[in-house]
Amino acid sequence: MHVICSDLEGVFVPEVWINVSKKTGIEELKLTTRDIKDYDELMNYRLKILDKHGLKLKDIQDVIATLKPLDGAMEMIKWMQSVSRVIIVSDTFVEFADPLMRQLDYPTLFCHSLEVDETNRITGYKLRQKDPKRMVVKALQSLNYEVIAFGDSYNDMSMLEQADKAFLYRPPQNVINDYPQFPIALNYDEMRNLLESMF
Repeated sequence: MHVICSDLEGVFVPEVWINVSKKTGIEELKLTTRDIKDYDELMNYRLKILDKHGLKLKDIQDVIATLKPLDGAMEMIKWMQSVSRVIIVSDTFVEFADPLMRQLDYPTLFCHSLEVDETNRITGYKLRQKDPKRMVVKALQSLNYEVIAFGDSYNDMSMLEQADKAFLYRPPQNVINDYPQFPIALNYDEMRNLLESMF
């Protein structure tokens, strides 16, 4: 019995913060977990930038509402669901994810939540738990599932290291250099081939 645990942004949907950066012209918001290893450091940096420019939750949600899943994402998820159980494990937030999840026919998603005040300003965020991606894998393993995991960024590495089998999907060169032990898939055909070899 196996479970597939996958990252979301950069794998099945565009990177939300990169698109917010493009839409607003705020270069500092381009940084993602591909660039900064410490998630708390990255999110606190983002919140300061949002405050500096007066951006509210709705401004980000308006950008997300214009995004579409990556070409072939829906078909890939449907195939994975036909051969295994699938859980998307993301460091996104419930308040961001819904428009994209709807377009993917609502696969199971484990993520975080935002703290928002009465003016719609994002004041903070609440992680589901410490080291959440690794903990999802450990919980599934405690239920005697074999876990196959994949992602593209530094924040996925604890999940990949904990999994029984793992690979990188379209990672940047800095992640490849730091984690040479993982095989790499560069498109959904290669992803499918790697998954089939791991079942």
